[in-house]
Amino acid sequence: MRVLVTGGAGFIGANLSRRLIDDGHEVVVLDDLSTGRTGNLEGADLDLVEGSVTDAHTVGRLVGGADRIVHLAARASVPRSIAEPLAAHEVNVTGTVHVLEAARARSVPVVVASSSSVYGDTAVSPKHEDLPVAPRSPYAASKLAAEGYTLAYGVAYALPVMALRFFNVYGPLQAADHPYAAVVPRFVDAALAGRALEVHGDGSQSRDFTFVGDVVEVLARAVAEAMTAPGPINLAFGTRTDLLDLVSRIERVVGVPIAVEHTDSRPGDVAHSTAAGERLRAAFPDIIPVDLDDGLAATVAWFRSA
Repeated sequence: MRVLVTGGAGFIGANLSRRLIDDGHEVVVLDDLSTGRTGNLEGADLDLVEGSVTDAHTVGRLVGGADRIVHLAARASVPRSIAEPLAAHEVNVTGTVHVLEAARARSVPVVVASSSSVYGDTAVSPKHEDLPVAPRSPYAASKLAAEGYTLAYGVAYALPVMALRFFNVYGPLQAADHPYAAVVPRFVDAALAGRALEVHGDGSQSRDFTFVGDVVEVLARAVAEAMTAPGPINLAFGTRTDLLDLVSRIERVVGVPIAVEHTDSRPGDVAHSTAAGERLRAAFPDIIPVDLDDGLAATVAWFRSA
């Protein structure tokens, strides 16, 4: 089976691409390499096409040879979207519609990455998929629009689709050396370098951290079985870890004391984000998530070897 992975040179995409190859699939990666890295795919037996999902011609050409699509390409980061909202819209919304249009023309099943950011800062916890959505940033709004288009194409055109709301994914290959790096790689990189960890706010904000291997397992199964769903599905397992606890866990893994510097909270950030996992467990009942401490140990080991 030939699988097109958009954003496949990125952190999640590269981990998925390697897994799909191990499962015996042919893999084609489309990535503009703005944040993805060719090094993430070094040694992988796949076709890498440098290009953007905003290029409808390239998307159509690649989808024409695909049996499945996993659409991960996105202009990520809440702060980045606040600085550059039109760019977030072009990639995350228009790019998604290009993928869906190409898939519709050939009835190719599509799995699309949405985001927990669509929930906003609602006080309800855990966050279940029937909650009203309340995006607080252009990034969140763009992911909600991409998710909405995906599900609409499923209804309007009988296109086989699945929209998965990613929470805070972490693990090997997640870069720390750019301004919009996620919290786990930023913290691990600083800890290993002996720098103080910058915590926005008081550190009581909490997240549902999800190991990349668990995300890849879900995506690989969805691809293999051409799974569909009429509504969004949270891709997280209902854990709640505040940032100060995360610091303590990383401190135990690296084995040295870690200093923390508190800075102002960032616009668009939410206080707490924990997933309700009933839909996920119903669709993937036998997946056992990796424990956070084990996932952090694997992440630190990768940083030390990189």
